[in-house]
Amino acid sequence: MALIGYARVSTDEQDTAAQLSALRAEGCTVILEDKASGGSRDRPNLARALERVRHGDTLLVVRIDRLARSLSHLLEIVETLRGKGAYFRSIHDPIDTSSAQGMLMTQMLGAFAEFERALIRERTRAGLKAAVARGARPGNPKMLSRDPAAIADIRYSLKERYLNELLNDRHRWLPTVARLRPHLPWALVLRQIRAITPAVRSFSERTLVKACRTLVKAGYADAAILEPAPRLPPDTRVARLVADRLKTHPNSSLRDIASWLTRDLREPTPRRGLAWSPEGVRRVIGQAEKLSLI
Repeated sequence: MALIGYARVSTDEQDTAAQLSALRAEGCTVILEDKASGGSRDRPNLARALERVRHGDTLLVVRIDRLARSLSHLLEIVETLRGKGAYFRSIHDPIDTSSAQGMLMTQMLGAFAEFERALIRERTRAGLKAAVARGARPGNPKMLSRDPAAIADIRYSLKERYLNELLNDRHRWLPTVARLRPHLPWALVLRQIRAITPAVRSFSERTLVKACRTLVKAGYADAAILEPAPRLPPDTRVARLVADRLKTHPNSSLRDIASWLTRDLREPTPRRGLAWSPEGVRRVIGQAEKLSLI
């Protein structure tokens, strides 16, 4: 149960000495630091901190604004940690997600954030309606005139935003892709990702492939995941699935794996049945051992 500290300052002229002292006083032995704006989500050491936390660990900051400047970003980080079975705590704020009170505060912040977004949407719609009534043509003038440079800038911004969204939560689903591709087809990999709890981003097979291509192009994933998958007999395919499950969940019982194959993956049995038995799983494990997958 490790305490992982995170410290941040905005400019090179500032230093993190006070934050480091406070984090060490709380018992942090691992502390990661960034020098970047709090509004930026592209912070390499924040990404490393989120990747480093394990089940039961706590990510600790001195104040919330050292971690995030927006409620949406804060709640996104908290949800990422919850998905890993980890917690978040701020020394000088009433947030500690390992306690019921801390989770209540986080949920209240989420409710306020949703209310704020709804008000912004209503004000935006009202402003657009009033502008149209005055004869205005809402929108970017350069885009309305189909200016090539403006179109190129917007396309670049959209691509950057899409990449940043993928980077924020890739640690929850990309390892599954890296383990299973290109040994298994995309459809099976997608079923594995959809079985992750709590649920990760909503992928279709097409959007999953697109996301992986984007990360490979940006240098965040191995190009091997995009190679064509070989055609595998059903028993070999299930053997690979079960071998991967045992690697990621080593304490799973035969009954646990049978339930996972039946309920989560909906994988048919060798006789095209709908329900796996522990004995059927035992045979698959034997097949995986013969293939040197375990």
